[in-house]
Amino acid sequence: MQRWDAERYARHAGFVPEMAGPLLDLLAARPGERVLDLGCGDGVLTAKLAATGVEVVGVDASAEQVAAARAKGLDARLMDGHELAFGPEFDAAFSNAALHWMRAPDRPIDGVWRALKPGGRFAGDMGGAGNIASVVEALGQALARRGFDAVSANPWYFPDAADYGARLLRRGFAVERIALVPRPTPLPGPLEDWLDTFAGGFLAPVPETERLVVKREVTAALRPRLVNKEGVWVVDYVRLRFLAWKPT
Repeated sequence: MQRWDAERYARHAGFVPEMAGPLLDLLAARPGERVLDLGCGDGVLTAKLAATGVEVVGVDASAEQVAAARAKGLDARLMDGHELAFGPEFDAAFSNAALHWMRAPDRPIDGVWRALKPGGRFAGDMGGAGNIASVVEALGQALARRGFDAVSANPWYFPDAADYGARLLRRGFAVERIALVPRPTPLPGPLEDWLDTFAGGFLAPVPETERLVVKREVTAALRPRLVNKEGVWVVDYVRLRFLAWKPT
């Protein structure tokens, strides 16, 4: 199971909201609109929107992250993205770097559909096919060497445009655009910090006393591929970015 430490997330994953500019451009929220932030995390992006005069409601499945968002004065609610409990009250919804944690993807899509008013829009940026492929491979090999099933341990769902686009269409959305976007991402620190922040679910089957060894194995395997000449870790992120509409 993935557990979130809000302080560690802010320290090691600040690039997540910082790189959300293209998603906010897609969303194009206007002052006075009511917007749902699905997977709001610690609320950094939520606060950025709220500062422009948008009424934002953030939801997240992590109590620690919701507490951090509320500490910023935001309307943040503890809610699993698979179980959204809203009627048609939002002009728009968006999700940044959260949908790939929701392994039953049709359920959050259905929840967003129910939450949107007719004519509402849904903008998303999530891990897509090929996202962090080198990291997934190295983690999988480290687990396999210890007899663990890497496929069942993988906490992420990284679809291609055809897969996710079809799911949106089946629910009734009109898909304006959807595409995979390669986005090599420099990390603010060592890969082990990234693994501590994001790969808890992948490492869960490994005995706690052996997790540091696994992280060091993964780091050693990936250093030749992911560390640039300046000594910065640059991970092979691929985003699936989309904009869809609920018909009037």
